[in-house]
Amino acid sequence: MPVFALLDSASHDFGTVQEGAVVEHDFKFKNEGEYPLILNNISSSCGCTTPEWPKEPIGPNETSSIKVRFDTKNKTGPQVKTITVYANTEPAYSELRLKGIVNAASKPATGK
Repeated sequence: MPVFALLDSASHDFGTVQEGAVVEHDFKFKNEGEYPLILNNISSSCGCTTPEWPKEPIGPNETSSIKVRFDTKNKTGPQVKTITVYANTEPAYSELRLKGIVNAASKPATGK
């Protein structure tokens, strides 16, 4: 079986950002199995979080990465986004997390 092994943590804390920022993180992984690793699909808990992943098989002992982009527009306060990676592994999925705090954008002053 292929083995999806993260080289870093399964969770990334992007810290504190201003609303409207787009945060990106690469989750690096390695296939520690004896057969090619195929990432079938990756879904996120929110439409504001977009994953990009390699569509070609990852050979044994090869490394690659999954890029996750989180758009903070209209998101404020503590944020935790879950990214589910479906692959030809046992178990059939793994979870990644993005977390951090989004400070509300300051509202423009209205003069009356």
